[in-house]
Amino acid sequence: MEAPMATAANAPANSEGILIGDKVYSEVFLTIDNSLIPEENLSPTPSMQDGLDLYTETDLRILGCELIQSAGILLRLPQVAMATGQVLFHRFFYSKSFVKHSFEIVSMACMNLASKIEEAPRRIRDVINVFHHLRQLRGKSDQLHLPMPG
Repeated sequence: MEAPMATAANAPANSEGILIGDKVYSEVFLTIDNSLIPEENLSPTPSMQDGLDLYTETDLRILGCELIQSAGILLRLPQVAMATGQVLFHRFFYSKSFVKHSFEIVSMACMNLASKIEEAPRRIRDVINVFHHLRQLRGKSDQLHLPMPG
């Protein structure tokens, strides 16, 4: 005998799946064909459509991945969790724009989600504290390069 499907209060189960809003969800079917981002979505990206040039977008992608890597080291996460966070970060910005979403907030969310996915969970408070610490360090290093008043 099969166990009944667990559903949310507003999502009744039926024989075809779960109705959420106006869509019916029944199963997850994952293959290499539907897990890769289609080539037509790679360029132009949503950020480019919002007026961001390729070099700035590339710099923001690099900065976001470096931030995830540094945070992962401070959180003592396994490398696979940091890599997962970076993949999530890149995939997010192939469907959303850097112009409309803060790369720092998204990188923090990706790091938190990746730690859970890779079964090395960290408290959200620890993740926030580490990202805050890294932001303060970045701010101090920027101040070192300012010209002295004279």
